[in-house]
Amino acid sequence: MQPQPIASGTWLNPPLLIEQQGNKLFVTAKENSDFWRTTSYGFVHDSGHGLLNEFPQDSSVELTWLLNYREQFDQAGLLVWANDENWTKAGIEFADGAPQLGAVVTKTVSDWSVAPVPEWMGREVQLRVSRSGDALTIRARCEGDWKLVRLAPLDPALDWKVGLHLASPSRAGLTVEFLELKTGLADESLHD
Repeated sequence: MQPQPIASGTWLNPPLLIEQQGNKLFVTAKENSDFWRTTSYGFVHDSGHGLLNEFPQDSSVELTWLLNYREQFDQAGLLVWANDENWTKAGIEFADGAPQLGAVVTKTVSDWSVAPVPEWMGREVQLRVSRSGDALTIRARCEGDWKLVRLAPLDPALDWKVGLHLASPSRAGLTVEFLELKTGLADESLHD
């Protein structure tokens, strides 16, 4: 994996505030920002923030950030984006009193998978997305070994972009400290 400039890319929905300090990027979300399509809630939100770059076939992206947010639905991680009906966001979302490791996969409508990771609070989190064939492999860790988060379909005919994301559906004032962005080759296999 090769380090990349953390502030490079084009913003999908620019955030409220961006401040770079050395290699760190502090990003403040706009109030009521989110990505979601229809399922259960009945609304469509395309207002979350993503700093996107090209995501070619057979490549991967890793992001490291500090998990220090504690308000309902605050979220950060990686966004894999083709258009407003085809995207995946993965990372840590604070929900129901705990940080939740998960992903939202959207193809016309969204689905959501989560698993609580309260022991990750206040620590550096790493998330990795790997694109190969018709699949997106999502892994995460907080020190130690990578955990498989999700294996999701990814239409190879679409033009995909990827980058850091954050959103704050319920409040103002969420600032996320992004620490490192790396790119490299796709994972060699789903299983070790």
